[in-house]
Amino acid sequence: MQSGIIKWVGEQKFVATSPSGHAISVDSDRSSNKAPGPMELVLLALGACTATDVVIILEKKRQRLESLEVICSGERAADPPTVWTKLEILYRLRGQLDDAAVKHAIQLSEDKYCSVAAMLKKTAALSWRYEILPPA
Repeated sequence: MQSGIIKWVGEQKFVATSPSGHAISVDSDRSSNKAPGPMELVLLALGACTATDVVIILEKKRQRLESLEVICSGERAADPPTVWTKLEILYRLRGQLDDAAVKHAIQLSEDKYCSVAAMLKKTAALSWRYEILPPA
């Protein structure tokens, strides 16, 4: 079993240490906004998870990826618990890329490999789109 440690440092601020030993600040008070909030981190986790999959899959497909930006947007429920209810992912890729390979890589991530997406799909409708930009 993996464990993360969350230490309260005052007000609604915390230092979270991941199971691998990396620390990040968390601020649950959105008015002070001194660090990302917990639900923001979930959104970022979705982006990082699927981005990792896409990079690995495109590498295996021998695609020439120069850059990747994943923009995750979402809407939350109005009433507690204010879970994510709608999520949209925009993949902005640059390089010498085959359209079908990109689409397949994203589909594999969303349907099979991205564990964060698999969890979030239980409460949120998830959609995605992509843009392929020409090589730099």
